[in-house]
Amino acid sequence: MERKQVRRIGVFTSGGDAPGMNAAIRSVARTALHMGIECIGIRRGYHGLINCDVLPLDFESVSGISRQGGTMLYSARSKEFMVPEGREKAVGTCKLLGIDGLVGIGGDGTFRGLLELSKLGVSVVGIPGTIDNDIACSSYTIGFDTACNTALDSIDKLRDTMQSHERCSVVEVMGRHAGHLALYVGVACGATAVVVPEQDIDYEHDLMEPIRRARLSGRTHFMVIVAEGVEGGAYGVAEKIREATALDTRVTILGHVQRGGRPSSRDRVTATYMGYEAVKLLAAGESNRVICLQDDQYVDFDIADALSMKKSLDQQTYSVMRALTGMEQVRLKDQ
Repeated sequence: MERKQVRRIGVFTSGGDAPGMNAAIRSVARTALHMGIECIGIRRGYHGLINCDVLPLDFESVSGISRQGGTMLYSARSKEFMVPEGREKAVGTCKLLGIDGLVGIGGDGTFRGLLELSKLGVSVVGIPGTIDNDIACSSYTIGFDTACNTALDSIDKLRDTMQSHERCSVVEVMGRHAGHLALYVGVACGATAVVVPEQDIDYEHDLMEPIRRARLSGRTHFMVIVAEGVEGGAYGVAEKIREATALDTRVTILGHVQRGGRPSSRDRVTATYMGYEAVKLLAAGESNRVICLQDDQYVDFDIADALSMKKSLDQQTYSVMRALTGMEQVRLKDQ
């Protein structure tokens, strides 16, 4: 059977925004134009696809956007897309506009939507964009590096006042179901301890004892990084510290500030490569794929297979963090 020529593709962002999404949009648009393919921007994710909220993307319209945070195409949740009738409307928009393929940039929720569209005959490719770095099929997701740097900048500023008042600062970073961001930020900032949802924690040995050891060595200020998905959150952890140590403990929740800011060079370059690979797949007649980074190589997986994968915490990084905070030494003494 002769492969259908791809004349027009659409690109959209969905779910939580991540720095670098604009670089991916730019890459998709310009790669498509280079291949003689029209590119349509779909605003507000699946909501915009259902309601035909679109705009043409040309060389100039995406010029300069790679250095901007957020997403020029906006992002939105769509309850209507959750039901079959809504998905049929989305397919209808593709037919109406003559869209031969879609590139969706986002996380697991975005990929599940693409999988459903694929079942209805739409050619789709996904690009992982989420600051949580929790897409199992890819070792890296767009936005993670910038979010780490943004969190570090805030934590470095917090240290100034924390040192002045001899306090324990408990900082909550994003990561409802994954502690990758908290762990990397904790290692980078030299935290006293890191608490993540993937690891069971003995508060006395893994949190209080490192604080006590740090105090005995002469330190008067302490930094604890907590992923938002930890039971009780930062306030729960802070209360345990206050009760056990009587320290002046303050909570800072960084929140959505972590999603903003100019993307780092790593996020811009990764997004650019992934956008390029996505268009290449659609142009070659491929569908139902996710672009991934593994061992510094850009590869692709079937979306269903990608969604079935599980991503665990980087145990090497976790071991390094425990060693540098004294947590591992405490454990070994107890054995």
